[in-house]
Amino acid sequence: MTVWDDLVGQERVSEQLAGAARDADAFVTAVGGAGPLPGASSMTHAWLFTGPPGAGVTRTARAFAASLQCVSPDRALGGAPGCGFCDGCHTALVGTHADVSTVVAMGAEILFKDMKETVRKSFTSPANGRWQIILVEEAERLNEKSGNAVLKAVEEPAPRTVWLLCAPSIEDVLPTIRSRCRHLNLSTPSVAAVADMLIRREGIEPDVAASVARATQGHVDRARRLATDPAARARRAAVLRLPLRVDDVGSALKAAQELVDTAAEDAKQLAEETDTKETEELKAALGAAQGGRLPRGTAGVMKELEEDQKRRRRRTQRNTLDIALSDLTGFYRDVLALQLGSRVAIANADSEDVLQRLARAGSPESTLRRIEAIAACGEALDRNVAPLLAVEAMTMALRAG
Repeated sequence: MTVWDDLVGQERVSEQLAGAARDADAFVTAVGGAGPLPGASSMTHAWLFTGPPGAGVTRTARAFAASLQCVSPDRALGGAPGCGFCDGCHTALVGTHADVSTVVAMGAEILFKDMKETVRKSFTSPANGRWQIILVEEAERLNEKSGNAVLKAVEEPAPRTVWLLCAPSIEDVLPTIRSRCRHLNLSTPSVAAVADMLIRREGIEPDVAASVARATQGHVDRARRLATDPAARARRAAVLRLPLRVDDVGSALKAAQELVDTAAEDAKQLAEETDTKETEELKAALGAAQGGRLPRGTAGVMKELEEDQKRRRRRTQRNTLDIALSDLTGFYRDVLALQLGSRVAIANADSEDVLQRLARAGSPESTLRRIEAIAACGEALDRNVAPLLAVEAMTMALRAG
């Protein structure tokens, strides 16, 4: 199984990247990566991956990173880089390769302090691998200062450094940065392709695979999570019951509180899994004495980690709310399709009785107003409105819509 086999519905992009990986391998093998890439090469030093949610933008970039670090002996026999099994591929895919650095937004933005060390590293030669690779998830969250740092590094890269930037669309990235990148746009995988992946890769029963693939409308990660995580299915079911629970003001406010509490609980669970490990690792690196007592002058470093962890918890809560808003939008989209007599396939086929009931009880205009209320909630969260206030406004609008 190669690194490309996990990219669902992206055959065109996979073919382009495999060709670039072959050229990159030939370049490093022939001249040791010294000097500029040949003009005719399909490889370049900066890439911008874009695509709708669930298309697998970051997964595609990481698969490409793995192919660039591939050290399989089959390459010498004409095999394409990206075997998926060698040490280079494996460590790049799981995020432990010394020469593959990943930058993620801890909060609403990628700050300069989050990029400073990585940008410095981008000007160095790879320590063990064939390339020094910088993968920036959600490059649209670069602010002015961190974006300028990336721009300088992309403009004048080291000979064997590759930047892989990921964003929803090309317009979300600073024009000065995107103009220096080769752009690859991914498409939403078909429901059939996602279902097939779940059956082959995860061993999911065909009817369950088809159901979750249809429910998530080609969102690979969410489909995989729904198929494999009973808690995720339970949370989604609770969200889809919300339209039936907002009959009056009291029930609307209660539903909003429960939705926000669920998102906060998700953030707390993630924190419990990661924060303790990070804290202990940093204490060890700082030379903490037995019992956890830190050396003098290191309290500021620990404080900075705590602030980063708080930002990540807020971001996780927001991500959970985003998923809930997406599920609600899909639910009302189905209601609207029934009201208009559309031939569009219903995503929430397992809730068709409820969808039919709401379709008969309302009008297309009222359903559109509800969809607009959900979108307005997302916009309010983008403006850093308190989550409970934003969700309460939405549930009240769903009741009154």
